[in-house]
Amino acid sequence: MAAVFGLLVFVQAGKSSHAADELAALTYQAAGDELRTRVVINFDREPDISTMLLDQPHRLAIDLPKAVFAFDKKSVEPRGLITDVRYGLIDASRSRIIFTLKGPFVVEKLNVIKNDNSPGYRLVADFVASSDRTFAEALKTQNATTASTDTAPKGDRLASAAPNEVSNAPKPFTIVIDPGHGGIDSGAESASGIMEKNVTLMFAQQLRDELAKLPGLRVEMTRSDDTFLRLTERVRIARQYEANLFISIHADTINRGNIRGATVYTVSDKASDAESRAMADRENRSDAVAGVAFDNEAPEIADILMDLTRRETHTFSLSFAKTVVKSLKKDVNMINNPHRFAGFQVLRAPDVPSVLVEIGYLSNAEDEKLMLDPAWRSHVAERLALAVGEFANMKMAGALN
Repeated sequence: MAAVFGLLVFVQAGKSSHAADELAALTYQAAGDELRTRVVINFDREPDISTMLLDQPHRLAIDLPKAVFAFDKKSVEPRGLITDVRYGLIDASRSRIIFTLKGPFVVEKLNVIKNDNSPGYRLVADFVASSDRTFAEALKTQNATTASTDTAPKGDRLASAAPNEVSNAPKPFTIVIDPGHGGIDSGAESASGIMEKNVTLMFAQQLRDELAKLPGLRVEMTRSDDTFLRLTERVRIARQYEANLFISIHADTINRGNIRGATVYTVSDKASDAESRAMADRENRSDAVAGVAFDNEAPEIADILMDLTRRETHTFSLSFAKTVVKSLKKDVNMINNPHRFAGFQVLRAPDVPSVLVEIGYLSNAEDEKLMLDPAWRSHVAERLALAVGEFANMKMAGALN
């Protein structure tokens, strides 16, 4: 029996007979992660489509002529940015596909292409994670264009951008703090059973409180409780908030118990040393701990502007890392050569300056004792907040190139 949700009537997935004049949506495929997801839908003939953004939650609706859907049920399971796919009739002559996404997005491309080696056509849509502001602006533009002529079905009306969603006021300098690990991924563990996920959250909360004391800053966190997040989900959250700076907090273990102190990492395809490479390898396997397959389908960035963005972002990351080392080394114990680099997946956002800060090592008894001391955490958080403030002031003043 078909289920009805609002005005969208869902058809059962699987092969179905259909009238000769009906469009057939044959197969559905999706690939990607929380930053970029591609959808490919094969049709037996060229579909005439129109699109519409919807809010609360973030959605894209694709309208097309009356169609029969033969999607395999497993193919439309959540993937990457997409959390739900619904499809079916909206009236006697039209069908609709609705994609629900994890957060704000832009549709980078949406094309209908004739198949080269087989009959029919395919729709190719590229979804890219974006910011709340960007999505609200897209909604506002869409509403202004369509409000006088089009009315969406009840329950799927276009959301109006609230007055405070799209503003010409200067955007505050935004820091996203990322407490490493969480949920089923407990991270490193000390000999006495202290788990990294708890240490990083405690420190991140104190860093948030210290940053809140500085004027002109907006502070967000990827998680504020014991929640598992994929690595790409952490980066997506930073992009949603239009982060000017992303700080991932960790407290690892190392097989040399005498090593202790803080370390600041920036991203690089080539690690600075064997320990840094091993550290990055462990961190990049965090998703596997929760049974999530690592998707190695990294998007190819061919656009020269994106390449320039990557270079500028990397320059800012290096500058902030140096500022952190300078601030901490005055009275916080740090390892030798405290600024290091490796291929950390969580630092790979092309448009967000990012660092990973190891506040200490749970494999060292002295570091463990300090990290469990609220007064020590508060002091280190204060020093790190001072570095953030200095970096933010230089960046806003245009002193960083």
